[in-house]
Amino acid sequence: MKVYPIKFNPILKEKIWGGHKLSSLLSKDTDKDNIGESWEISDVNDNVSIVENGIYSGLSLKELMLNHESQFLGTHNFKQFGHHFPLLIKFLDAKTDLSVQVHPDDTMAKKYHNSFGKTEMWYIMDSDDDANIILGLKDDITNPKVLNHITSENVNTVFNREAVVKGESFFIPAGKIHAIGAGVLAAEIQQTSDITYRVYDWDRTDDNGDKRELHTQLAEQATKQFSFNSKAQYQLKSNDSANLVDCDFFTTNIIKVKNRFVKNYQLLDSFIIFMCVEGQVDITAGEVKETLKMGDTILLPAVTDTVTFEASNAKLLEVYIDRNLNHKTSYAS
Repeated sequence: MKVYPIKFNPILKEKIWGGHKLSSLLSKDTDKDNIGESWEISDVNDNVSIVENGIYSGLSLKELMLNHESQFLGTHNFKQFGHHFPLLIKFLDAKTDLSVQVHPDDTMAKKYHNSFGKTEMWYIMDSDDDANIILGLKDDITNPKVLNHITSENVNTVFNREAVVKGESFFIPAGKIHAIGAGVLAAEIQQTSDITYRVYDWDRTDDNGDKRELHTQLAEQATKQFSFNSKAQYQLKSNDSANLVDCDFFTTNIIKVKNRFVKNYQLLDSFIIFMCVEGQVDITAGEVKETLKMGDTILLPAVTDTVTFEASNAKLLEVYIDRNLNHKTSYAS
């Protein structure tokens, strides 16, 4: 397989809560002012990414997997997922609060939807003053049955809110109640799944005056209590990977690129995804150089050996799945 930094055409999604930051800050090509999501790499049905650059330009993500299998995905990933890409990579812009929601785990998703579950994480790229997120129920004794009775009067007594600022990262395992709040621009890494159970949608209506559907009975079944704090604690060092999330479904690190350095990936049995979350960086692999600015995403196939990074000052999320590294569910601390 030809090794080079593969870019895909973004798939832009209009959302009732979407804004204009994906265009104004991340240079996504749109004149709409309600774009909530940019799907950077997707294998979701009817939303399969198409290669934008290089020798594979015009091919779909699915075709790359069919043609190159373990060379593209990695040996273990191909054995586990076959011709299904396991991750969905996004940028999100919340002009207003997203619905309060929860996602099923693999067992529940398989039972009701014949799908993977949805464990995800967020990296906060930008936030307005006083921006916050909802993360979990208010306390350990809150009964999930209350999800059937959320109103504008009691919503703030049920859910836990946390203030957020640029550079913070949060892990949201399947079963954890959550919502991105107004004014947040985030990178999101998740399992390939588009299953969401809405719990509360702030009583808003669409252009026809209709409220969006809620899924409180399924949400009650999916909701779990977690004892850990989902916020990553990490120390950023130049030209080194700092871990944000290491779980059964993906590993995400952050790299601060300062000047030039080379990293060897020969022992990694996985594709590698880089999301530029700050600045601009040149990435060279297979003798092909690609420039990433903030909001760009590239994928390198599993047969990649070395990667050269060059930047005056940039930050990248580094994402992969490699069972050979003895991963377990953990968080940088």
